[in-house]
Amino acid sequence: MKIGIVGASFARAAYLPALRHVEGTEVVAIASSRLESAQSAASEFGVGAAYDDWLAMLDNHQLDLVLIATPTDLHAPITLAALDRGAHVLCEKPTAMDATEAKAMLDKAEALGRVHMIDHELRFNPNRARVAELIAAGELGDIRHVNIANIGASWANPASRPKGDWWSLAEQGGGRLGANGSHQVDMLRWWLGPVRSVVGQALTVIPNRIDKKTGEAWTATADDLSYFTLEMTSGALAQVFMSGVAANNIGNLTQVFGSKGSILLDNDTERLMFAKAGESFTDITVDDPNAQLPGLNKGVWNVSVVAALQELTSSIREGRALKRGATFEDGLKNQQVLDAVKTSTRTRAWVDL
Repeated sequence: MKIGIVGASFARAAYLPALRHVEGTEVVAIASSRLESAQSAASEFGVGAAYDDWLAMLDNHQLDLVLIATPTDLHAPITLAALDRGAHVLCEKPTAMDATEAKAMLDKAEALGRVHMIDHELRFNPNRARVAELIAAGELGDIRHVNIANIGASWANPASRPKGDWWSLAEQGGGRLGANGSHQVDMLRWWLGPVRSVVGQALTVIPNRIDKKTGEAWTATADDLSYFTLEMTSGALAQVFMSGVAANNIGNLTQVFGSKGSILLDNDTERLMFAKAGESFTDITVDDPNAQLPGLNKGVWNVSVVAALQELTSSIREGRALKRGATFEDGLKNQQVLDAVKTSTRTRAWVDL
């Protein structure tokens, strides 16, 4: 299976190390906006061709699968072009700039019969899969509320982001809402089902920034703090708070509260704790066997990509739909929630889906 990748940074961190453990795959080309980045990744991982033009890469190779890890504003254009050229597609999150783009991606993939996945790799993490199993089995009873906090200091210093950093630019689809919120929305939908209504805000707390190297002033337009509440169709409430502008790193904490029990999950330790009503918490952590594979970078994000790519490539070889993972349909539904948070920011009101 011949694979092309667009976007060198995440490719080096996750895709390329993971693909060493996915049988029957060959990365034949990689593209990046900076040719030296593509060339460096190609040299390190034995990829035959490097480009600074993703369209040229698509035109010069007959690819079975394209992996897209670029700024968000390029997700839809690259996806549509890759699908037109016969490739199946894995696209990073957030799915697109808005739901209109996300629907176009889904519609074309379905019309052409391509396998499509959004890289919400946490669906392949054993601890989070265990939470899904416990909820589905009724071990927690009726889920009443979920609290998720993702709080860090990486954007707190006005000089912490370089000028032109796409993660800080709304016009390129940057911001905490897309970077982390998309994962949280997908996880909540996976665990709890559809979202009924949304309220929240995506805010730029520190717009006035300074390039650390040059001292040049510039303006960030993407959100560095976002929060939202989801009213699920099931009746559960889910609250998510994400900040990159705190003075200290607190990390990512997830708490699930049901009528029969509760779950606590700490991303830093990856400890999964479960307590039945009236009882003490016990450790039910599930280890990921892929974490022991050689050459992978540490962390659940990088490790979980292995199983995601194994499922994706198996589905392509077997000519079937995905059994696990987030499809472009999930990506569209996730995007509708993110769009609703932006609408709620403007209107200061609940937005029904």
